[in-house]
Amino acid sequence: MTAAHPVFAKWPAQHPERLQLFTAPTPNGVKPSIMLEECGLPYEAHRIDIMANESHDPAFLALNPNGKIPAIYDPDGPNGTPLALFESGAILIYLADKTGQFLPAEAGRRYEAIQWVMWQMGGMGPMFGQLGFFHKFAGRDYEDKRPRDRYAAESARLLGVLDARLDGRSWVMDADYSIADIAMLGWVRNLIGFYDAADIVGFDRFKHVQAWLDRGLARPAVQRGLEVGAS
Repeated sequence: MTAAHPVFAKWPAQHPERLQLFTAPTPNGVKPSIMLEECGLPYEAHRIDIMANESHDPAFLALNPNGKIPAIYDPDGPNGTPLALFESGAILIYLADKTGQFLPAEAGRRYEAIQWVMWQMGGMGPMFGQLGFFHKFAGRDYEDKRPRDRYAAESARLLGVLDARLDGRSWVMDADYSIADIAMLGWVRNLIGFYDAADIVGFDRFKHVQAWLDRGLARPAVQRGLEVGAS
């Protein structure tokens, strides 16, 4: 079996019968790797060096024209037809549907879980990312601290929303660990770790989020998924 997609000209598939993951160890990049480890679905990972601008290589752009990781290529997609897919939230939903895991089957609960994935995609990810830029990276040298303070305040507000949701719950969807949790774990971990922003958002206030993060990071599949693409 030969993988027939332009991306494989640069990143050849050693196991073309498996789902192919193209990623890097970022908060978005670890979502599908954690999900794949949780599901136990056979896959092959390809590390995309975003610092070397590999996500804008023509071979990768053939897979994701937006030039961002992660992306997947599933040789056994819907109805047995190969599927190329990008956007981490879409990939999570696809893998949940493909495996029948980590997304409630009942329609109301399904959409409730998906809404929290969308909440992460539209709020937590962009706001935490901007805070990281202004707090740790090039933006920290800007004399005007209003952008940093704006993103710090909004990040803290979002943590408060999540903290309230987790009050009395083990996971975002009550007792059921789901793609909603998988979508968020890497971002919260990154915020207080790599971005070193715990103090600026007052992370100690969010006791339910802290306990949830500890539970998530203790999962063996999460630990394995966080390492995919790191080397």
